Amino acid sequence: VLADAVSRLVVDKFSELTDNFTSPHARRKVLAGVVMTTGTDVKEAQVICVSTGTKCINGEYMSDRGLALNDCHAEIIARRSLIRYLYTQLEFFLSNTKDDHQKSMFVLCDKGGYRLKDNVQFHLYISTSPCGDARIFSPHEAGVEDQGDRHPNRKARGQLRTKIESGEGTIPVRSSNTIQTWDGVLQGERLLTMSCSDKIARWNVVGIQGSLMSYFTEPIYFSSIILGSLYHADHLSRAMYQRIADIEDLPQQFTLNRPLLSGISNAEARQPGKAPNFSVNWTVGDQALEVINATTGKDDMGRPSRLCKHALYSRWVRLHSKLSSILRIKAMKPNSYHEAKQAALEYHSAKKALIKAFHKAGLGAWVKKPIEQDQFTLSS
Repeated sequence: VLADAVSRLVVDKFSELTDNFTSPHARRKVLAGVVMTTGTDVKEAQVICVSTGTKCINGEYMSDRGLALNDCHAEIIARRSLIRYLYTQLEFFLSNTKDDHQKSMFVLCDKGGYRLKDNVQFHLYISTSPCGDARIFSPHEAGVEDQGDRHPNRKARGQLRTKIESGEGTIPVRSSNTIQTWDGVLQGERLLTMSCSDKIARWNVVGIQGSLMSYFTEPIYFSSIILGSLYHADHLSRAMYQRIADIEDLPQQFTLNRPLLSGISNAEARQPGKAPNFSVNWTVGDQALEVINATTGKDDMGRPSRLCKHALYSRWVRLHSKLSSILRIKAMKPNSYHEAKQAALEYHSAKKALIKAFHKAGLGAWVKKPIEQDQFTLSS
């Protein structure tokens, strides 16, 4: 019931934002969204964000000022939108007007920082299985559900995979070049981005709030992940958390989150045909959809997205200067985006534990973006 309700809410909101799917920007391969509930009561459910997209940035458009979106896959954009929502909620909490303060989803934590109000849950809807490990199976040969995966240990199972620049689909990570360089990419090396299956598995360890938000709040996890099609219980659970079940040494408050996984009653039809080059996003409070060209990571006028690193970082800096006295992380005012992220020590040790768990399970190494992408300041 929850799954069907969540999927319905996201699709209806997308319909409303695209004039009943008639707008040119209603074209899409994958639709994603996040729905918030209190407990599992769907009557009060609220759509927090919706997004579409299946493409990544072309390497020559990388930004060293945090102005371009690297990854415009729908579920990745949905998480960035959710982070934007969390910033808004923190701003509400700090607001001087009583109304704003009361509508915030955050409350003060005894141990410093903030946490979500009791029973607040976030549910991720994706219209199809996330690319990478969760989607590497033959739907018509997946066999009777209860037989389970007959080849659970086949080499390909569980492998970390990367999206390929200007293409769809994913390839297993190579053991060697997991360090990408700015000059190498500009020279024509394909920019690699981790698959959605891998990124969601990561959120199930480090949380969906990211390193910067972890200054303010304890880790926040998805309560459920709901697929509109290509749902296969074995493959999805392996991709989302089971392949790193042996993770060790997580710092306090971090855990391996095992969200409820579900398909929906009336699976969405496959969307054949060419995927559009754009990605849209909307977060509660926005007037309209924002349309981003996935190849450039900006809109068609060359303006940066409201979800780009620079935009989120500038909101973080404002909050940080207001809050530095009561934070979970005591750090000097950072000089750059990279420095701010690095100072989130617990978050980083959780991330290290995650990368180690993949490595120990023989599933490959996490591929990082060129470090130059994060070395910007707000004035740069």
